[in-house]
Amino acid sequence: MNPRSFMAGFLLAAVSLGAAAQGYPSKPIRLLIGFAPGGAADYVARAMSQSMSAALGQTVVVDNRPGAGSSIAADLVAKAAPDGYTLLIASPSSISVNPALNPKLGYTARDLAPVTKLSSSPLVIAANPDTGINSVQDLLARARKDPGKLNYATSGNGSAPHLGAALFAQVAGVQMTHIPFKGGGPAIQSVVAGDTQLTFGTPPSVLPMIKAGRLKGLAVTKRERTELVPGIPGMAEAGLPEYAIEFWYGLFVPAGTPAAISKKLFDAAKLSMEQPQVKAALAREGTEVDLSKSSEDFAAFLEKDAKLWVKLVKDAGVKLD
Repeated sequence: MNPRSFMAGFLLAAVSLGAAAQGYPSKPIRLLIGFAPGGAADYVARAMSQSMSAALGQTVVVDNRPGAGSSIAADLVAKAAPDGYTLLIASPSSISVNPALNPKLGYTARDLAPVTKLSSSPLVIAANPDTGINSVQDLLARARKDPGKLNYATSGNGSAPHLGAALFAQVAGVQMTHIPFKGGGPAIQSVVAGDTQLTFGTPPSVLPMIKAGRLKGLAVTKRERTELVPGIPGMAEAGLPEYAIEFWYGLFVPAGTPAAISKKLFDAAKLSMEQPQVKAALAREGTEVDLSKSSEDFAAFLEKDAKLWVKLVKDAGVKLD
């Protein structure tokens, strides 16, 4: 290629990107999540979408694309045009865990650019009341008596609930059988129906059923009790103080998205998540707003956080079913 032609093309592309960023957004934005409605990711997305729409001046449409441990949604966003109109709310499963479990994925973490962390929360261990499991100690006793016979439901292979349960089994020295679903909602329904016996679930998907008496809350996966999940003991009180795990959700765009667009999204997400009504809505569901100071700060966090989750995958021997 003629060097002048190449340079002219490069400058034209740069000018086009700059113009696109300046006029952004000029049409509705899709916000993809990799889980079915009713789980924590869905709740965070819907809690923030209205105020984020107001901040950006365009409708933010929540688009559930469940499956493959949330990899379907992540792959769609990774391959979308880097123009700010296709966003992803992701957890460690999409960003760190799935690439570690499946090197044949159609995307890598490098194909998704971090914007900001949005929230963090513990998991909730809950059981079907008909099992007679009313505490973590009951759970451990049953699991030790009948290794592998207790089935636990989660929102999918490689999800934070799956890894939380795998770490629990590793720390406690017990065996349980994993039953993956395409989201927290379907997983919790399976426990309520008695098709599975227990779950390591996200607070938004578990707490309504605990309050209704259809599930028995055993513990939150923090060492101490938390006001986010009132009335349920932490792991120290439950008798397993060496076990604790929390998870997060963050906002991502396709790699190559112009910095000016990412900055607009960062500012809009920050403004949205800091709204009192959004904080209150998430707190009622056991989730805490947890924003990054900048996109660069989030990227640094992810680099460190990935090591924790990948180590857990390897140490716990987690495999794709």
